[in-house]
Amino acid sequence: MGCTMIYNHSEKTIKTDRLILRLFRESDAKKISILCNNYHLYKNTLYLPYPYSIDDALGWIKNHLSNYNDDRMYEFAVTDKETGELYGAIGLSHNKNAHNGEIGYWIGEEYWGNGYATEAAKGMVEFAFTKKKFHKVYARYFTTNTASGRVLEKIGMKQEGILREHVMKDKKYIDLVYYGIINHEV
Repeated sequence: MGCTMIYNHSEKTIKTDRLILRLFRESDAKKISILCNNYHLYKNTLYLPYPYSIDDALGWIKNHLSNYNDDRMYEFAVTDKETGELYGAIGLSHNKNAHNGEIGYWIGEEYWGNGYATEAAKGMVEFAFTKKKFHKVYARYFTTNTASGRVLEKIGMKQEGILREHVMKDKKYIDLVYYGIINHEV
């Protein structure tokens, strides 16, 4: 996949070439609220509220550690390896029965175009396959968010289908595009 991933179980981190994916801390809440209180980010995500407050961030962070410890969901801050600056988030769900999971991510608008989503997604998929032994990883995005589609293609995922007018966002129906990759395809 073209990315070096180092997983540290005791620190609960994934290191890639330029990034450290780590659990969120309460001290990240202010930066999260600044990054997420952005209409351009909101319109491309399924679940982010808008406007987005510090309380929204704290409520979101509160279950991350228990989700991680219970192997339900791995939700990481996407941070700069050198400076620790928070760029965004990436998550991976874990369906234990099917041995698969969905990745989702967002990067603050001021950091778009630097390849952070692609690098974080590569690291997360490698973590899913090599450390968690998933059979498949999948993702979905709005047809209006072509940048997210390019990220998924760059990490080797293949389009599996389009669910037409599947979700409502801002009182409009939007198509969802599904992508996936199977462990043996990597």
